[in-house]
Amino acid sequence: MTEPRRGRPRTPLLSRDSIVAATLKVIDTEGVAGVGMRSVARALGVDAKSLYNHVDGKDGLLDAVAEHLLGGLVLPAPTGDARRDLRAIAQAFRTRALAHPAAAPLVLTRQLSSLEGLAPVDAVLEVLLAAGASTQESVHLLRMLLATLIGTLLREVSAAPTFGSDDGARREALQASGLPAVARTAPHLAEFDREAEFEYTVDLAVTAVLDRIAR
Repeated sequence: MTEPRRGRPRTPLLSRDSIVAATLKVIDTEGVAGVGMRSVARALGVDAKSLYNHVDGKDGLLDAVAEHLLGGLVLPAPTGDARRDLRAIAQAFRTRALAHPAAAPLVLTRQLSSLEGLAPVDAVLEVLLAAGASTQESVHLLRMLLATLIGTLLREVSAAPTFGSDDGARREALQASGLPAVARTAPHLAEFDREAEFEYTVDLAVTAVLDRIAR
């Protein structure tokens, strides 16, 4: 009878997909700050050096995750209604960003030149150009929309889980601040409805963009 072969256990086959999945697991448990070649290799049960055949260091890991998440973005079919189309793109972007809240900052802040990273940009530019914006102005408007969307989503994913509930203590503290405007608006400042804030912000930004194009 042949004795079982001893030695180092066989390592699982590595692929970009398996590395991305392992990186997401690290992010979900330790946050983006916990990502590194060693932490991801440990999650996979392999030597960190083997990852370099698939990604170029930590930045490569983060870009791969961002591209994976953006690659799953389902862009809505254009309707020809600029307001409706821009709002739909923003909502699709939010849905994908929040699929892994801890990884959302990567989707929102990594500058990617891949097709995955450029697809949302192209979709927005198509709407702006069709609405009558010049090529130069469409880029300005795109950057404003992205900055607004990224800002509100980063606030959403970084807000504490309890922020937005009826926080009586916070409301009372704001009312007792001695600052007239703060005290007057305390009931609203103490609350944070993620969905309502996102809808309000996107609607305001889209209205500003379309008004600018119509001038």
